[in-house]
Amino acid sequence: MSRDQLIGVLILAGSVIGIIIYTWILFFTTEIWAVLLMKITALVAVVGVLGILAWIGYTLATTPPPKPNEEIEKELEKELKALESEVKKEEKKATEEKTEEKKEK
Repeated sequence: MSRDQLIGVLILAGSVIGIIIYTWILFFTTEIWAVLLMKITALVAVVGVLGILAWIGYTLATTPPPKPNEEIEKELEKELKALESEVKKEEKKATEEKTEEKKEK
């Protein structure tokens, strides 16, 4: 059995045991334990949902807004022009080198 399968079996067994214990406390113990279990369940659910919402709000509040498309397009055009001029310089340099080689021959 691989490690992943072993972890899967342990998670499955733990979940089934948890379900059995939860059901037993909820239905087969005194009312005090059942009410306490329901309160804990509600608390965990509410804290989980509100915690996720708080994390989303924090992320939205602290993340800088994206650049407008126009700015990105201008930057891309600028980079493209720089690359084009670099390619032209290399072509010109290659042409000059070929011309010099022909003159030397």
